[in-house]
Amino acid sequence: MNDELTRKLPFSMIAEQSLLGAILIDPESIRHVADIITADDFYIDEHRHIYLAMHELFMTDNDIDIVTLLDMLVKKGVYNRSGGEDYIHTIGQVVPGSQNIKDYARIIKEKSVLRQLIAACEEISAAAYSEQDQATNIIENAQNKIYQIAQGRDTRGFRHIRDVLGEVYANLNKLYEGDKSALGIPTGFSGLDNVLAGMGEGDLILIGSRPGMGKTSFVLNIASNVASRTKKAVCIFSLEMSAQQLVNRMISSEAMVDSYTLRTGRLSSDDWVKVAEASAKLAGMDILIDDSSGITATAMKAKLRRVNNLGLVIIDYLQLMQGERRTENKVQEVAEITRNMKLMAKDLGIPVICCAQLSRSPEARADKKPVLADLRDSGSIEQDADVVIFLYRDDYYNRDKGPEESGGNIVEVIVAKNRHGMTSTVRMGWLGQYTKYRSIVSEPDK
Repeated sequence: MNDELTRKLPFSMIAEQSLLGAILIDPESIRHVADIITADDFYIDEHRHIYLAMHELFMTDNDIDIVTLLDMLVKKGVYNRSGGEDYIHTIGQVVPGSQNIKDYARIIKEKSVLRQLIAACEEISAAAYSEQDQATNIIENAQNKIYQIAQGRDTRGFRHIRDVLGEVYANLNKLYEGDKSALGIPTGFSGLDNVLAGMGEGDLILIGSRPGMGKTSFVLNIASNVASRTKKAVCIFSLEMSAQQLVNRMISSEAMVDSYTLRTGRLSSDDWVKVAEASAKLAGMDILIDDSSGITATAMKAKLRRVNNLGLVIIDYLQLMQGERRTENKVQEVAEITRNMKLMAKDLGIPVICCAQLSRSPEARADKKPVLADLRDSGSIEQDADVVIFLYRDDYYNRDKGPEESGGNIVEVIVAKNRHGMTSTVRMGWLGQYTKYRSIVSEPDK
């Protein structure tokens, strides 16, 4: 970057000075901008250091005034004993009050974003001129850079722990005040949500079971719960079933109409009313379905970037996904896919649920409940997933017994891995004819 371009980089001296001056006048006002800007958003190095010192004083419950601020800056080597006092006095006199501090922060942030775009474009241009990578990889990297900036997550450098502490503090304050949205996105099943405390941003959640246990129905139930309650977009990638088959299942669950009756079209007049009501409810949800077969994680990410207000991604299922590179080793291919899915969840800042088939190992055991070792082509699956959930129905293996003996209509939702907390088993009701799961106790109202 040449000197002429550096001098023309976007920044606002008056906005930076005004924000720092507002904090000097009203130290509590720093709370209002902690989630808008970070120290790296300041263009002037001196301002960046001053803001960091203010932030540290605030986080350690010390007063923020000219004396304490100067002392902190001297300790950090920003000023010597005789310097800096005049400038601190100057910024303290720039503004009469702190009432417009959010506006100053937004100006600073906007200029910072513009500088990030200029830097990203230079990197993209240099990569294209070098011709040292495939065009598709350069485009993918370019999309990632622009997307990260658009989402407010510039990845060029380190983030100081003080900035992260501010976000954690704001999140804890929300929880303390009873704002449940800070817990993450709920599945809509009370028992499971008590264990998971919501699905967190960037979480890769694996739902595993043997074929026929109902994992597709389970994730579809979660999809409708999330779309209905959060009003966010839910994207479903179905590599096994068509979009029409999925929607049929969702109608059956919402309308409580037998799925076989829906498939055959033998609907009574009451069934038609239920189907119409369920269809109207589903149409009001922001659920997007992609039934492309053999799709890669890169192709998924490219499609998801264009979705507004994205809340959740569901993939059904892992073993049908295609790796970025062809390989004869299925374990290596699955390892690459799960790693890319975890990166996708982290980059997009949303939970990703992925269904997976289990190996035949449970069939050979007396206790047929699945364990982590049953993950097919496992190793990386268990490692990359933040949460692993298994579905187990005793009646699946004991069909010759009566419902009471076999535990009919009861599903054990086994949380076998939970990176954020406890593992446990949640018992849920399974209405197979409606492809619907229900919490046995205290199901939340829809």
